[in-house]
Amino acid sequence: MTSRVTFVSPATSPSLRQARFYDGDSIDEIGAARARAAAGPLSAPARAVVSPGVRCRETAAALGLDGVPAPDLAGLDVGRWRGRTLEEVGAAEPEAVGRWLADPGWAAHGGESVRDVCERVGRWLATVQDTDGRTVAVVEPEVVRAAVVHVLGLPPASFWRLDVAPLTATELSGRAGRWNLRLGRPLPRSDTASAD
Repeated sequence: MTSRVTFVSPATSPSLRQARFYDGDSIDEIGAARARAAAGPLSAPARAVVSPGVRCRETAAALGLDGVPAPDLAGLDVGRWRGRTLEEVGAAEPEAVGRWLADPGWAAHGGESVRDVCERVGRWLATVQDTDGRTVAVVEPEVVRAAVVHVLGLPPASFWRLDVAPLTATELSGRAGRWNLRLGRPLPRSDTASAD
């Protein structure tokens, strides 16, 4: 039996465009239109799950997916930095930002560490490893990074070296305790999609 998981990153939102730590904002009109354009060609999965964040739920809905919330696939909790731009945090706490980017076990911002999110996503992957059929998971970009770190056995320090563009698919297929990876495929667009 082969299990397939397609991670879809959310459509754009103001926080994403402003390099601001996610604070629960909605996807923007451009992102919503692009997600709706990809909805037709996206083949129906056996199951759909979604990160609890607003932009993931809205992206799933725009894609025509009725996703079940998956708390284990929540984005990285950045504690007191939530809603602030990286530039603001870097100006106020330059040493903390440097340590956060260099040390995957550090979480003095009051949230969770990169290592924690990688382990949490790895545990979720273990629960779907023996599930037949395809699962589509609309998740935050850091969840995609954590999944890639986990399935390839990369050191958690490589987490920040992985870029995840909005509305891209990262595909995993696995059996017998081993995953294969296909990175960053753009979601298909229907022939009726308008140019942005």
